[in-house]
Amino acid sequence: MTQHAIPSPVSGSGGPAAPAQKRRDWSPALIRWGCVAAFWLSLAFFVYLWVDDGSLDLMMAKTEGPLAYPGKLAGLVSADLMLAQVVLMARIPAIERTFGRDWLVRVHRIIGFTSLNLMLAHIVLLAFDYVVRDHISVLYSLWWMATQWRGMVMAVLGTVMFIVVGVTSTRIARRQLRYHAWHLLHLYTLLGFGLILPHEIWTGSEFKMPGRQAILLVLYLLAAGSLLLFRVALPVQRSLRHRVVVDRVVEEAPGNVSVYLRGSGLARLRAQAGQFFIWRFRDGPGWTRGNPYALSAAPNGDALRITAKEVGPNSHRLRGLRPGTRVLFEGPYGGFTEAVRHGRKVTMMASGIGITPVRALLEDLSYEPGEAVLLYRASTDDDFVFSQELDELAAQRGVRVVYLPGHRASGRSSWQSEHATEDDHTALRRLIPDIGEHDVFICGPDAWGRSAREAARRAGVPGMCVHLERFAF
Repeated sequence: MTQHAIPSPVSGSGGPAAPAQKRRDWSPALIRWGCVAAFWLSLAFFVYLWVDDGSLDLMMAKTEGPLAYPGKLAGLVSADLMLAQVVLMARIPAIERTFGRDWLVRVHRIIGFTSLNLMLAHIVLLAFDYVVRDHISVLYSLWWMATQWRGMVMAVLGTVMFIVVGVTSTRIARRQLRYHAWHLLHLYTLLGFGLILPHEIWTGSEFKMPGRQAILLVLYLLAAGSLLLFRVALPVQRSLRHRVVVDRVVEEAPGNVSVYLRGSGLARLRAQAGQFFIWRFRDGPGWTRGNPYALSAAPNGDALRITAKEVGPNSHRLRGLRPGTRVLFEGPYGGFTEAVRHGRKVTMMASGIGITPVRALLEDLSYEPGEAVLLYRASTDDDFVFSQELDELAAQRGVRVVYLPGHRASGRSSWQSEHATEDDHTALRRLIPDIGEHDVFICGPDAWGRSAREAARRAGVPGMCVHLERFAF
């Protein structure tokens, strides 16, 4: 295997100097609290509309057909959560850096399924309200609502789209879908979002006042505008500005290739080690499919490097990329960076190709010899990617690298290999006796990452010092 110099070579035995004590950066806290406040204020606004319309009083009075009132509330809360979903889909850089990808993915799932369930509850409760009041069948009630209420045909189509997105977002369905197919289906959320809006304005008694209609439209436009700005306009502008092309492709280990990229003014992106981009290589049919790959080396001027394991058609085609191939990109994304550290000592835990952002972090983080440990698990010795580069980091920067070969444990969830005999947290304490004083960065497959996170917490690492980046969507 031919070895090439990495884009940002390790220099000096001490690595980056330990930073002097800096004035505390309050911007992440302000962004965090601002986002939380905006979410709850928007939710309070929709609930206020429901109360102000008299629904609470009528429901408490137990008037005829009381199911309509909780049904209306379910629809209003669902609409607010849809707004939050679209904002989360926008990948706003400040929010991505502040909360981190893993937390945002979990919140996205919770909000998405909650919104869908409330939307279905809205439909069912209103339909049964007519059943109770008018003594008609459920099917006739649904048919009457769909044909008599303004905007309902579009709303039905939008609801179907949300159901499709919800079904394909279940864990079972996601295992059967490739990333780009799942990503394309998710775009239907935005179309469904737009189809449901007229129904809210035309039939919702809470929005009869023009001022409230204007507020609702502004909220929808802000959410949709943020998605179009950060997921379409900004990536196009950056791709045209920086003119990224493939420099060369290198096999790092059997079935693992690195793509070296160069462009103009890439330093202005302010990408950090540990972050990822969504890449589109203009090498032929299918180039529009974006795929997320993390940086596998610290950004260095106008050079970047990504590394991927060949597990599907999109990652397989990386090997065939030719120098000069044009590249479109979105990003940088993710908060798996130096910014989340709380202390001096760090432990890195990586499995398989999860070594890519970890390798970049080990190069870029500030630490003294003996303050950084890497636990790297792979199925066989041949599967350890960047072993030569990691050994160089160990020699030059004092990183303690522990290679853990062995296949995954069968029949149990564990970050260790099938040969392990100790409990997960016990093994961590044996390998790193002072792990409770470390920040722990974890990257690998979903189940493996959860096991590693649980082991770190049980080994005494505070929850805020455990940072997880899962290679899953």
